[in-house]
Amino acid sequence: MTTFEMLQMLGYVFNILGLVICIGGLTLARRPERRVLGRCLAVLGFVIAATPLLLQLFGLVQPIPAGAMPPR
Repeated sequence: MTTFEMLQMLGYVFNILGLVICIGGLTLARRPERRVLGRCLAVLGFVIAATPLLLQLFGLVQPIPAGAMPPR
């Protein structure tokens, strides 16, 4: 299994986990005394959710060309 295939499988986990953390941070940021912590959690959740795309964007994981896979 290549790194790209592993990243495709874990992409759903990253998206759901990041979404939950981001929503929790935004909920926490509604309180004035917890605003900074909530915003930091919201940004962290967004980065977690965007990790699969960011890894491809920065060239750390190379996608498989469409024609390279054998037909099934």
